[in-house]
Amino acid sequence: MIDKVVVRSFGAAETVTGSCHLLEVGSIKLLVDCGMFQGHDEKYNYEDFGFNPRDIDYLIVTHAHIDHIGRIPLLVKKGFRGKIISTAPTRNIARIMLLDAAKVMEEEYRTRYKKALRRGHPEDVPPPLYDEDDVYDAMEHFKITLDYHQPFEITDYLKITFKNAGHILGSAYVQIDVKINGKWKSLIFSGDLGLKERLIIKPLEFSRNGQIIFTESTYGNRKHKTLKETIKEFKQAVIESFERGGNIVIPTFALERSQEILYVLRHMYDRGELPKCKVFLDSPLAISATKIFLQFPEYFNEATRKMVEQGKNPFIFPYVHFTTTVEESKAINAIDSGAVILAGSGMCTGGRIKHHLKHNLWRPECSVIFVGYQAKGTLGRQIVDGAKTVKIYGEEIAVKAKIYTINGFSSHADQPVLLEWLSNFENTELINIVHGEPEIMQVFKDKIDQTLKVKTHIMKKGEPLYIT
Repeated sequence: MIDKVVVRSFGAAETVTGSCHLLEVGSIKLLVDCGMFQGHDEKYNYEDFGFNPRDIDYLIVTHAHIDHIGRIPLLVKKGFRGKIISTAPTRNIARIMLLDAAKVMEEEYRTRYKKALRRGHPEDVPPPLYDEDDVYDAMEHFKITLDYHQPFEITDYLKITFKNAGHILGSAYVQIDVKINGKWKSLIFSGDLGLKERLIIKPLEFSRNGQIIFTESTYGNRKHKTLKETIKEFKQAVIESFERGGNIVIPTFALERSQEILYVLRHMYDRGELPKCKVFLDSPLAISATKIFLQFPEYFNEATRKMVEQGKNPFIFPYVHFTTTVEESKAINAIDSGAVILAGSGMCTGGRIKHHLKHNLWRPECSVIFVGYQAKGTLGRQIVDGAKTVKIYGEEIAVKAKIYTINGFSSHADQPVLLEWLSNFENTELINIVHGEPEIMQVFKDKIDQTLKVKTHIMKKGEPLYIT
C-alpha cells in the first residue's frame, strides 16, 4: 500500500513549453511528456532534467508536438531505459517530428558554428541536443500503444487510461488512477486540449472522474472565433486573392494546420468555389504527416470518416501537388499566378516558406494568408504587424502583397472550453495550472476561482506536490 503520490513539474511550469511532469508512486516513477523548451525558454534544454533519467520506469506521451516530445531522444541518451506509452498515431507522428527536429538542430548548429569560427569563438556554440541516430534509439522505447478508454494496469495500485483530447491526431489527456491508503484517486494530466468542434479529428471528450487535475492554460484568457466564422473568412480571402491575380502564399505548420487547410480547399473544390489553380504542399514533413493521417481514419470525426468511406481523400484532389524535392520547390517560383503555396515554417522562421515570400511578397497582385499564431520576433510577426519591408536571406523585400490574418484555426481550447471541461469533473479537490504564460495563468486561475469554486494552484518548476 502507498500513502502518497509526489508530483513535480520540470517543464511547462509558469511557461508554455517543455512539458515534463514527474510522478513518484511508491517505487514507480512515471513521466508525463518530455518536451522541448521553445522560444525564450530554449536555454533550459541544455540544463539537467532535474531527475535521473535512469530512474524513470514509464514515460506517458500525450501527443506528438515538439514541446511535449522534443527531449525524448535526449532522455534516452542520458540513460532512460523504461517503456514509452502513447496512442498509435502519436508514436508514428513522433518519429517524423523528432527526425525533423534533429535535422533542423544540425543545420542550425552548422550555421552558428561557422559564424562563431569566423569570430574566433567556436566554443560559444553548444552542439545539437541529439542526432538522427538518437531518434532511432528513442523510438525503440515506444513499447506500449493504447486506444482511448483502454486501461493499462501497471500494478494493482496504479493504472492509466487515455481520453480523447481533440487537439491533434492521436492526442490524449491521461487519467492516472492510484490507490492511496486503500482508496482510489484519479489524477488528470490534460496535455494540450482541443475544441468541441474540429474539422478532421474527433472533438474533445469530457470526463467525470478526476480529483486532482493538471490543466493547460495556453489560451486561458481568451475566446476563439467559431469554426464556421473562420472557414468563411478563409474562403473569402482565397476568392478575393484569385480575383486580384498572382499567387497565394500560406505559411503553415506541418502537423494539423496543413491538413486542415487542404481539407477546406478540398471542400471548396467539391462545391465549385475554388477557381482552377495549382495547390502545392511544399513541405516534406507536412507530406509525411498527411500520409500518417490517412493511416488512421478511425480517429476522424463522422463527416471526415464518411468522406473516406465514400472513396474520397480528404486532403488530395486534382489541383493538389506534393513537392518533396528542392528542385520541385524551386520550380514553383517560376509560376506568376494561380498557385496556392502551403509551406513551413508556420512562423516563417526558416524552411521553404522564406523562398516563396521572397518571390511573392513584393508583388501587389499576390496574397499571404496567415492561419496560425505568429510569435514576437519572427518574420511572420513582422509582416502581420505591418512592416513595409522585411529582410529575407539578407535582401530587403518590400511588403506589397495583400496580407490576411485568420486566427480561428487554433487547435487549443479557449477559456470557455477549458472551463467547461474542468466543470464536468466531479468531486474535484485541486486544479493545478500548467502550460501557460504567467500572466495568462493568473487570469485563468482567477476565472476558475470565480466560477468553479475549486481550490487552484499554479505549479512552479520543481516544487513537490504531495497527494494523499
